[in-house]
Amino acid sequence: MYEEIKHLIDTQQYTRVREIMNDMNPVDTAQLIETFPEAERIKVFRLLPKSLAADVFSYLTLEAEQDIITRLTEKEAGNILDSLYADDASDLLDEMPANVVKRLLAHTTPETRRDINHLLQYPDDSAGSIMTVEFVDLKEHNTVSQALHKIRLEGVDKETINTCYVLNAHRKLIGAVSLRRLLLSDPVEKIGDIMEDNVISVGTLADQEAVAHTFQKYDFTSMPVVDKENRLVGIITIDDIVDIMQQEATEDMEMMSAATPADKPYMKTGVLETWKNRIPWLLLLMISSTFTSKIISSYEAALASYVVLTTFIPMFMGTGGNAGGQASVIIIRGLSLNEITFKDTPRIIWKELRVGLLCGITLSVVNFFKLLLFDRVTIPIAFVVSLTMIMTVVMAKLIGAVLPIAAKRIGFDPAVMASPFITTIVDAMSLMIYFRVACTLLNIG
Repeated sequence: MYEEIKHLIDTQQYTRVREIMNDMNPVDTAQLIETFPEAERIKVFRLLPKSLAADVFSYLTLEAEQDIITRLTEKEAGNILDSLYADDASDLLDEMPANVVKRLLAHTTPETRRDINHLLQYPDDSAGSIMTVEFVDLKEHNTVSQALHKIRLEGVDKETINTCYVLNAHRKLIGAVSLRRLLLSDPVEKIGDIMEDNVISVGTLADQEAVAHTFQKYDFTSMPVVDKENRLVGIITIDDIVDIMQQEATEDMEMMSAATPADKPYMKTGVLETWKNRIPWLLLLMISSTFTSKIISSYEAALASYVVLTTFIPMFMGTGGNAGGQASVIIIRGLSLNEITFKDTPRIIWKELRVGLLCGITLSVVNFFKLLLFDRVTIPIAFVVSLTMIMTVVMAKLIGAVLPIAAKRIGFDPAVMASPFITTIVDAMSLMIYFRVACTLLNIG
């Protein structure tokens, strides 16, 4: 498709380009525009029919939106902003320089400026910053017929009409009614008689991750946002929640890989910015790994007497890190989904203790016979290595399970306690166990 559109543009067949893009799904059109180099995107975007331009624009990536809107004339940019939903427009402007935002808003309608400025006042990652102010509100004394008439008049400009929210005279949220319920009810029935009065809502300052969990828990497609006095100020829709869940999952994955989360996609992040995100963690892990070398040097006598012991150090460090990583990843995921809480700690410890013993014993038995048959070590050495294996796996499982819970309890992101960090701790602990067991069982001074 890219080659076809590019050929048509190069041969100035602009009418044909418009016809093709007019028949395409807006999402596909947005993806097509993004395949063009930045300098050519604006040419393709300007070929879109005006009725389609704003719809396609809303599906572009944030970087592409910023690139295009700064290349449009101020009047064109103002028309685009007027056509966007307020939450999408505020997300776009929130990442742009203040002087550019001021210039763009000057060419929008007073209603658009009011709505965007209202959303921009809320902290990043809060419910207020991701909500939209385009919703349908009803009064409890309205009839079903009156409600449907209002939806027909106003619904075209609203982000969703699947659920309408019922307000009293002071704009306080008192109920909700679905479009399905309205369509199936008698036209003369009062909204107050058919509405759901047990409405779950969130405050404007609620964390967006907590909002996403609430959506997931109740299978919502939209949810009201209220201020401190329970007045309805906006709604959050499922499309924003999907973006948040993807963003939070990406952040957790980056943290679990010992890298500071980036604000931009990988291909849009420069070398220096990537370096700054990664080097602090690498420095921290490198410095913390010096404990491992200190432990090895403090047991030089044991290593001198039984040089063969050194050959099994990588096995313990690798197995311990893997065992701890298994437990930590599962616990971190459980914490992020609210499936695990701090009160579950005793049960988790008891479970991981048993899992660690089973895994450790299995590895130990296999390892014992491997040591005797293939490595040709003595039985005492094989016993030391196998016993250490059990203790190392149990210790790693417990550390991998408990540290993320402890981090969450004191207010840190549990993803920080993922594999790289836990592996460093487990490496040091496994060596201490190994050498202590060796010194005790082999009677090394």
